[in-house]
Amino acid sequence: MILKHTAAAITTVVLAATIVITASAQSTDVLQARLKALFPAATAFSPKGGEPPHFKAYAGPGTQNVIGYAFWTTEVSPLERGYGGPIVMLLGIDVTGHLTGVLVTEHHEPYGDFSIDRPAFAAQFKGKDVRDPFKLGSDVDAVSRATITMSSAVRAIRNSARRVARELIAPPGAKQ
Repeated sequence: MILKHTAAAITTVVLAATIVITASAQSTDVLQARLKALFPAATAFSPKGGEPPHFKAYAGPGTQNVIGYAFWTTEVSPLERGYGGPIVMLLGIDVTGHLTGVLVTEHHEPYGDFSIDRPAFAAQFKGKDVRDPFKLGSDVDAVSRATITMSSAVRAIRNSARRVARELIAPPGAKQ
């Protein structure tokens, strides 16, 4: 009887460990796919690190040629909240200060399905310069009835991209 319980306990522990390892590998695969979506030309990505927290995207052999940075808006501008709480977005910015993409990965917005979830929302930021105004209704398309959601998402994108650019991208003509 004791052997039966011990065997069952061991099986449970092994199964739980397998699930954790598999979930971790899947989440790593998902993250790598998201980073690759932001930087299709990248050949490698660094682990997250630095201040503000970011991933480096590299092109070519080794890790000498940084082509951009990816970061979570909730880690760079953590106080920005939508109507339903934080809007988690992964952004890419190249070394010239232009956004390479926006991926909305999690939110609890009641009107997200017709505002920030639409592919057109994220697509309008690709290629935007961090020095652009990011003004809702002007250079960023707005959706009525989702004012808080849209305003928060745009502020999070603008503020976090500008902070990363200030901290990690040297101004033109400056030595790195």
